[in-house]
Amino acid sequence: MSVLRVSEAARLLGVSDDTVRRWIDAGRLPATRTDTGRWIVAGVDLAAFARELADAPDGGDGTVSARNRLDGIVTRVVRDGVMAQVEVQAGPFRIVSLVSREAADELGLEPGSLVAARVKATSVMIDRLGEAL
Repeated sequence: MSVLRVSEAARLLGVSDDTVRRWIDAGRLPATRTDTGRWIVAGVDLAAFARELADAPDGGDGTVSARNRLDGIVTRVVRDGVMAQVEVQAGPFRIVSLVSREAADELGLEPGSLVAARVKATSVMIDRLGEAL
């Protein structure tokens, strides 16, 4: 069973260490203390909590089939005659999308626009990271 330190859990969830500690203090995220007094979270508990966060109502109308939604802010838009490259910062993730220029114009995409990036793919590669602690 893998266990994670608060900082590792925070990095994986895209939040601050303090946010994770508040969730632990409120009883929302199960955790235990080590002999040295540090909080640790079981990987299986963090996975369940991440699913709970992902399933939480987000104010959307529920009409989109994509499940992988990342809310973020547009940091750059590069338009040419036909296409636009849109860069979004969503928590610790940088997402680059190519959309038609017409779509970018219709959506009014500019740096500072708040957006939801929805990812849908038929193939996703997963790399296993080293075990924590």
